[in-house]
Amino acid sequence: MTHLLELLVNGVSLGLLYALITLGFVIIFKATRVVNFAHASFLLLGVYIVAANQARIGFAAAAVLGLAVTGLLALAAERLLIARIEQHNHHAMAIVTIGLNVVLIAELTRRLGEKVLPLGAPWDGHVVDLGPLSLPLTVVITVVAVPLLIGGLTALLTLTGWGLAMRASIADAEGAALVGIRLRRVSATAWATAGLLAATAGIGLASFPNPGVSVSLEAVAITAFPAAIIGGFDSLGGAIAGGLIVGVVQVLVTGYQDSLSFLGLGVGDVVAYLVMIVVLLWRPSGLFGSKEVSRV
Repeated sequence: MTHLLELLVNGVSLGLLYALITLGFVIIFKATRVVNFAHASFLLLGVYIVAANQARIGFAAAAVLGLAVTGLLALAAERLLIARIEQHNHHAMAIVTIGLNVVLIAELTRRLGEKVLPLGAPWDGHVVDLGPLSLPLTVVITVVAVPLLIGGLTALLTLTGWGLAMRASIADAEGAALVGIRLRRVSATAWATAGLLAATAGIGLASFPNPGVSVSLEAVAITAFPAAIIGGFDSLGGAIAGGLIVGVVQVLVTGYQDSLSFLGLGVGDVVAYLVMIVVLLWRPSGLFGSKEVSRV
C-alpha cells in the first residue's frame, strides 16, 4: 500500500507538470486556433539556459533568466513569424511552428550532445519523509506550488482585462475587434504566457523524473501533447485533467512494469498515446473539448 501511495503522489506531481505544459498548448490554441508544435523545444531551451548558467550566477538568477528568455522567444515567434501569416491560415502557422521546432532542437542537440547537465536546484537530491512515505522534495514542492500557480493563472483569465479580452476573442473574434479588443495583443500575450509555463514545467521535469537536462527532456515534454488531446484542446480545465490522467497512469504503469510484462517492455512510454486513442474513440473532441458544428 505504501508503494502504491508513493506512486500516486509521484504521478500527481508529474501530472501537474504535464498540466502546465498542456495549458500552454491550450492557451495558444484558444487565442489563435494554432497548435504550437515548437512548445516542447521552448521548454528544453528554457531549462537548458538555467542549467548552463546556474553555476556562474546561481540557481535563482538562472531560473529567472531561463523564464525571461523563453517568454521573449515565444513572444518573438508570434510577432516575427505567426503575426505575418494571414490570420485564418492556421495550417501555415502550424507548419511554421514545426520548422521552428526543428531549428531549436537541432541547435540544442548540437550544444548538449550526449551530456546531462545538472539543474543545480537547491531541492535536488533531498527526500522528505511524510509518515510511511518517502518522497523527493521536488515532488512535494510541485504538488504544493503548481496548484497555486494554476490558481493564479485562472484568476488572471477570469478577473483581469486580458482574460476578458481573450475570452471575448475566443467567443467572437470579429465582434471583439469591433469593440476595440486588439486581437494581436491577445495573441502575443498568450504566446509569452505559454513560454513561461513551458520553462516553469521544464525546471520541474529536470528535477523529477529526469536527473538533469538532456535532449531526452524534449521527448518527456511531448507527452503533454496527448494530454491536451485527452482533455480537449480548447478547454483549460481539460488541460489540467488530461495532464493529471497521463501523469498518474504513466507512473502507475511504469511502477508496476514487472506485473505488466505481458504488455511488453517500455509500455509506460506509450501508455499516454494508448489512453489518447481510447478517449478519442469515445469522445473525438476530448473529455472536455467543445464539439464543433459545421453547416453543410
